[in-house]
Amino acid sequence: MSEPQVPGPEAFAAHVERIFKARWPDRSVEVAGPMDLIVQGRHLGLENLWRIVSRDPERQEDVIAHYFEKLLEGDEIGNVHMPFRLVKPRIMPRIQPVGIFEHLDREQVAHVPFVNDTVIVFVMDLPEVTVSVTVEQMVRWGVQSEDLELISRENLARYRPDLQVRVVESETGGRAAILSVLDGYDAARLLLDTLHSTLAPQLKGDFFVATPARDMFVAISRDPEDFVDKVQQRVVRDFRRLPYPITDALFIVTRDGVAGTREAA
Repeated sequence: MSEPQVPGPEAFAAHVERIFKARWPDRSVEVAGPMDLIVQGRHLGLENLWRIVSRDPERQEDVIAHYFEKLLEGDEIGNVHMPFRLVKPRIMPRIQPVGIFEHLDREQVAHVPFVNDTVIVFVMDLPEVTVSVTVEQMVRWGVQSEDLELISRENLARYRPDLQVRVVESETGGRAAILSVLDGYDAARLLLDTLHSTLAPQLKGDFFVATPARDMFVAISRDPEDFVDKVQQRVVRDFRRLPYPITDALFIVTRDGVAGTREAA
């Protein structure tokens, strides 16, 4: 028996629209273009969902339904006024590509600029769902985006303080430190203040970090060059195939913080 096929990018939006209408006939949805839906009046890019479904085609209808269940639940929670003192311990950072603003209004998303054509956005990590923080909420709470960045970094450091990092060494002498918690914040741990002091002794000084997608974090030594080249090639492939892609560029981590790309270094 052949494996179910996931529709290609051109047909995927219509496929998702049919499943959505069957599950939520009272909600508005329409195809706005390839890999683009308008759900309840909001544009929604479907590339991440397509990549998720492509990894599990046999369960595609369930995966799509679960995706929208969480999305709609998050929308409902986001419309509820929550006091800042209650949400403050749950505000977490995520690194996103600036390309998210092709589908989102930059003026409505709480964020701060970051390097490598990325931004830091903020989510409320609730028991069953994560909800993006909006500028409207930020204004209501009386805080600035810089306040959210500081709070979210502190919460991230406390979230799982005893992270297990696996260090491997290549035949040519290059070293890699791999972190894989799969809690939605692997890539975001690039923002930890203790990152350099923790990994520099094992990676022989300043190092590169690859975050091709939300659930990937690999720190590597800056030498030898052929080792870095091989890792970079893998990063490019992962960036093109994994859900929630961030960047195929490498970050450089020094004792002064995160700065630029491999090329800039």
